Amino acid sequence: MPTEIKITEEELGLMSVFQNVTGVNSRDCIIDPAGDRIIFVVEKGLMGPAIGRGGQTIMSLERVVDRAVELVEYSDDAAEFIGNALGSRNVVDVKINSRADGHKVAIAQTSAKNKGAVLGKGGRNAERARILAQRYFDIQHIHIVTQ
Repeated sequence: MPTEIKITEEELGLMSVFQNVTGVNSRDCIIDPAGDRIIFVVEKGLMGPAIGRGGQTIMSLERVVDRAVELVEYSDDAAEFIGNALGSRNVVDVKINSRADGHKVAIAQTSAKNKGAVLGKGGRNAERARILAQRYFDIQHIHIVTQ
């Protein structure tokens, strides 16, 4: 696990806005300028309250911050966390392997039918999972394979 996660002042401010709008504390906030989005990591079991009935709460938050907002449920288990970041309902299994050079690699399995949903438009979901896996578990690469 990386030694320390640094949160900028802007990210702290966004975490405060997130808490005020949703009533849920976020564990982390990542501004992704390449994807023009803000990624919030919430504790296990708090996705429902953060999203709100029919997605109303998250839509309100998006209007306030004027950017797309994505949520990922945290887990201490790297495989589960990566599955959450990819969209767990479409991921069959995630395995973490160590390469000979010491780098860690995650291999996420999905069905051929769901591979597009796991990758996301333009690879957005895969990139979100890669950012989070590196930030929390020092995993450099995620390979998405079909069964």
